[in-house]
Amino acid sequence: MAYELTGKIKLLQEPRTFDSGFTKREMVVIVDDGRYPQEINLEFVQDKVSLLDKLQPGQTVTVSFDIRGREYNGRYFNNLQGWKVVTEDEAPGGDVAPPQDVPPADAYDDDIPF
Repeated sequence: MAYELTGKIKLLQEPRTFDSGFTKREMVVIVDDGRYPQEINLEFVQDKVSLLDKLQPGQTVTVSFDIRGREYNGRYFNNLQGWKVVTEDEAPGGDVAPPQDVPPADAYDDDIPF
């Protein structure tokens, strides 16, 4: 199941590659939630790490992510694993041209029915 959140980037960690070859990078996004903004940590793994390359702290983004859970030594952990990032200027409707002044259809005096 996919989830989304929108907020401002607070922090972008450097990518980390482990001995096994596994790579991950974390990002913290501040989400307004009433009086107490939430600082949400999201991780991007393997080929999704590159999604964070062109981002900067302070940008407003919408992140699509999955919730992942696992057990380790009798303790349970959850991770928010991102797989898509859309910046505010890339969001649908962000590049829409302003409406042009178009005269009403009856303003034309043509006999042509089309």
